[in-house]
This record gives sequence, C-alpha cells and structure tokens, in this order.
Amino acid sequence: MSLLVGAITIGLILALLALGIFISFKIFNFADITAEGSITLGASIAAALIVAGVDPVTATIIAMFGGFIAGALTGIIHTKFNINGLLSGILVMTALYSINLHIMGKSNLPLLSEDTIITQIESLNLMANKEMTILLSTLLIVSVFGIVLYLFLKTNLGTAMRATGNNPQMIRALGVNTNHMIILGLAIANALIALSGAILAQFQGFADVQMGIGMLVWGLASVIIGEAVIGDKSIGSLIVGAVLGSLIFRLLVAIALRWGMNPNDLKLITAIFVFIALVLPGLSKKFKKRGVTVK
Repeated sequence: MSLLVGAITIGLILALLALGIFISFKIFNFADITAEGSITLGASIAAALIVAGVDPVTATIIAMFGGFIAGALTGIIHTKFNINGLLSGILVMTALYSINLHIMGKSNLPLLSEDTIITQIESLNLMANKEMTILLSTLLIVSVFGIVLYLFLKTNLGTAMRATGNNPQMIRALGVNTNHMIILGLAIANALIALSGAILAQFQGFADVQMGIGMLVWGLASVIIGEAVIGDKSIGSLIVGAVLGSLIFRLLVAIALRWGMNPNDLKLITAIFVFIALVLPGLSKKFKKRGVTVK
C-alpha cells in the first residue's frame, strides 16, 4: 500500500510537469527541451533557499518564477533571433546545467533535516496516515493549478495563445503578436515544470543536478497516454488527460520496478512506453480503415 501511495503521489507531482509539456507541445506544437533544465532549476532554487532558511512556500514560489524566466528566455531566443525551437531549448537547457550547479553549490543538496512543504503538510495531522495526507494535499495542489490553467485558456489571452498554435496566420491578421504569445506560453509552461521540480525535491528530500534527465519524455508520455485514454480533444479533457496520463505512467513504472526491473533500465523502459504510446493510435486507425474497407 505504501508503494502504491508513493507512486501516485509522485505521479501527481509530475502531473504539473505534464501540464507544462501540454502547453508547449499540444498548444504550440513546440517540443521544448528546456523542461529538462527547468525542473532541475525549480528543485535547485527551492532547495538552496530552504537550506538558507527561507520559508518553503516562498522558496517554491520563487522557484516557479525561475522556471518562468527560463521559459521566456527560450521563447525570446526562438522568436527574436529566429533560432529553431528545439535548438533554443537545448541552448537554455545547457546553460541551466551550470546555473543549477552554481545555485546549489554542489551536484546534490539534501533536505532531509530541513523544514519543507512536505513536513508542513505532515504536521497538519489531517489524517492518521501521513502518506495519505501528503497524497491528498498534492491532489489538491494539482487540481487547483489544473483548474486555473483551464480557466486561463478560456480567457481572451488564453484563446489567443491557443489560436497562435492552431492558426498563426489568422491570429496575426487579427492584430495579435504571435511572438509574444509563444514567449508567454513557454514561460507559463516552464513555471509549472519548475513548480513540479520544487515540490518533487521536497518530497524526495534532495535536489540533484541530474534529476531533469529524461523528464521531457516523461511529460510527453503523460500527455500522449492521457489523450489516448480520454479520447476527447476539448481543453478540459486534455488537461485532465495529462494528469491522468502522469498517474498511469508512474504506476506502470512502479509495477515494472516491483516486478524486479533493474533501475538502470528505467530510462530505456520509459522510452519504450513512449514509443508504444506514439505508435498505438496510428496502428488503431489503420486497423479501423482496413475494417471499413473489408466491409
């Protein structure tokens, strides 16, 4: 039971990462590899500030703002300097590796003896089981940000962002600066990703400079799996799907580890899961077409 609760909690924390990837990948069709640096940036800022004695909630908010700046920087490099989106993300991600090392002062910063959001949640004693208290609190946090994101995307500004991803020529004709929409969208996406990293570091009890490796793939898998499970293309359903996809994906990984999978193969298994999630929708459509043809 403890393993299951822990897996679900991590899945919920990484659902914030999935929501960030959802913005960049599904709304703007932008494979933003900045995510791998932003999640570590959020963790390193939060950890360094907490160790320095800053209130963990304040440290987490500042970490989120750090991700916002990182995403905006990627957007500026892409739009203002006409550099390919993937290369823009790689440039910022590479720079963030050194920045994260400078922020932490070393490659790994422990938080086990520090006051964090997780220890504050535990101290509330809302339930007899501390793990369930953390799980429900994490669910509440993810739900709040999911609802806020949904409401934002329904506003005029959010609609302009979605239109920028769907039909940039049309939205430019209406007088909207698509470059500004892309910069803002990537900034919001990486703010959510940094928030995920900040909470994850406090949950795990440490921040590590390598913790962002493969997180873009994780986020993509969550979004793709969630979309396949939900089957609805509306904004609300896609947001719910991203969260659900993160939970499903984390449970799949937990089951694989439970069955004796070598932890060193985790990234390989992750890549295989993503490959399957990408291929299955196309295969199902082909089989359906063949079925119709036969009839």
